[in-house]
Amino acid sequence: MFENLSDRLERSFKLLKGEGRITELNVAETLKDVRRALLDADVNYKTAKQFIDNVKQEATGQKVLTAVKPDQMIIKIIHDELATLMGGESVDINMKGSPAVILIAGLQGSGKTTFSGKLANLLKNKRSKSPLLVAGDVYRPAAINQLQVLGEQVGVPVYAEVDNKEPVKIAKAAIKHAKDKGYDVVIIDTAGRLAIDEQMMNEITAVKKAVNPSEILFVVDSMTGQDAVNTAKEFNERLNFDGVVLTKLDGDTRGGAALSIRSVVDKPIKYVGTGEKLDALDVFHPSRMADRILGMGDIVSLVEKAQEQFDEEEARKLQKKIAKNQFNFDDFLKQISQIKKMGNLKDLASMIPGMGKMMKNMDFDDDAFKGIEAIIHSMTPEERNNPALINGSRRKRIAKGSGSTIQDINRLMKQFEDTRKVMRMMTTGGKKKMSRMMGNLPMGR
Repeated sequence: MFENLSDRLERSFKLLKGEGRITELNVAETLKDVRRALLDADVNYKTAKQFIDNVKQEATGQKVLTAVKPDQMIIKIIHDELATLMGGESVDINMKGSPAVILIAGLQGSGKTTFSGKLANLLKNKRSKSPLLVAGDVYRPAAINQLQVLGEQVGVPVYAEVDNKEPVKIAKAAIKHAKDKGYDVVIIDTAGRLAIDEQMMNEITAVKKAVNPSEILFVVDSMTGQDAVNTAKEFNERLNFDGVVLTKLDGDTRGGAALSIRSVVDKPIKYVGTGEKLDALDVFHPSRMADRILGMGDIVSLVEKAQEQFDEEEARKLQKKIAKNQFNFDDFLKQISQIKKMGNLKDLASMIPGMGKMMKNMDFDDDAFKGIEAIIHSMTPEERNNPALINGSRRKRIAKGSGSTIQDINRLMKQFEDTRKVMRMMTTGGKKKMSRMMGNLPMGR
């Protein structure tokens, strides 16, 4: 996501290095290159022009502080303008109503049904809501079944009337059902088309009028670039939706939709889909996205993802085990499981400042932990609990059982012991020892 744009912007900023002051002359070439980068990223032409004008007005003539270089100053200005372009602040969805009704709209193939399942999952687990999914797509084959499968996976009920072909009646009946059963949020998945047509618009307009939703979300496939922005504009003219959801941002997208859509339709991006898993849905934060576009990482989001997966009570228990040197392979497996739940490994690493560029051409296999897990699962419960038991003959058995080599087992055992030592040093009382050890390294002298 945004890799090409990030690279182009980085090259543009190099044009200012060595300058003592930002002037109209030396900033012109940089901004010309930035404009090309935005257009190559499929950003709307008018949006790109206005963006460059804003940056130029802000940057020209600014005095550069002694501690700040001109390229750093222009990066700061562009960062702020990018965040403003994408909305400035994150915007929450409207949950008012009893029940709150959320209407999902968009073209066929944009990811509406999957997003509906993801949103239900997010509201249930992170907002403590009791959602009801509604199968309002009566045309697409297997649409109802798809939503039912998603509902089962996230533990959210689905209201469906298989033989009813009238979306308005289905939606009204679903809201009545939600009131009777005590559901506080109703998420209505609607039908899409391969292209915008009058029948589609009339139908979803009728549903909107009948249920008076608290929130209308327009779901758009970010892979479609400028087409996504044009579609959003047409839908907004008829529906006046409240916010945009960008799906497939983990794909090979140039980012034009994310950078253009707010300025074209004047509606905030509220959520972004970042993967196929049902928990791969993030609230959209313009400033954090600007950080990532400019290669600054996104530590705040990384910490938030970690906090969602790591239980404080479990962390305290783990710390006690580490302090007593009782950290074992069962604990190791738990840590791997929690890391995997945080999301795509390459995306996670790219949130660390500077890592995105370093890993650009590296392949990150999401199954990278499979070999380690296979080895640990081939151990007996006693061996996992007490790794010291694993001698030469046991290693041969574990290697055979996991489809690994003796060298793989030896490597994992060494990595495990090194990890255990470092973790113990990092616990209370071990920090001085850690400092002494670091001081004895050649680089510390």
